Amino acid sequence: MTTTAESYAATDSDHKRESKIHTATADVLLWTDGGSRNHGNKLGQHVKKDDKAAWAFLIKMNEEKIYRSGGEFGATNNRMEVMALLRALAYLLEHDLQSGSILATLDSKYVLDAIQKKWIYSWKKRGWKTSNGADVANKELWMELVTILPHFPHLAFQWTKGHQKNEGNVFVDQLLNQTMDRMD
Repeated sequence: MTTTAESYAATDSDHKRESKIHTATADVLLWTDGGSRNHGNKLGQHVKKDDKAAWAFLIKMNEEKIYRSGGEFGATNNRMEVMALLRALAYLLEHDLQSGSILATLDSKYVLDAIQKKWIYSWKKRGWKTSNGADVANKELWMELVTILPHFPHLAFQWTKGHQKNEGNVFVDQLLNQTMDRMD
């Protein structure tokens, strides 16, 4: 399902509408990804301070491709997924590209669910607490994201399975892995 940021910007609105933005008609195509490498960690353990993590985005407009990536140590995969979308949207906003139709393709259910199910607005209303009262992970990134989303009136989201045949997703995955390879 493809949905728009427009319906999320109005936090008091309960209506959702299907997006009419598709790959063939979007002015801007966007892919984001985040990842981390933990060395020897077992499932459920904390990320170590020297574990590599990175984010990447790819923006396609007409024949132009714009891509960026960055990394940090000791960050989770989820943090990098949020960071990737945030950095991509910030780039579009800085270059006055927020007004056209934008189709963002992500492989992160964590990020998509927070936006599409409006969790970020519920977290904000509760003082950045989850429904069970716990602190929201990556709070500062979500706070930035909830501020930037309303600037994108025609932003639609769609999910893709990671590491599949989606060319843009494969590109950003490779880019973030190259970033981690270069981290010392």
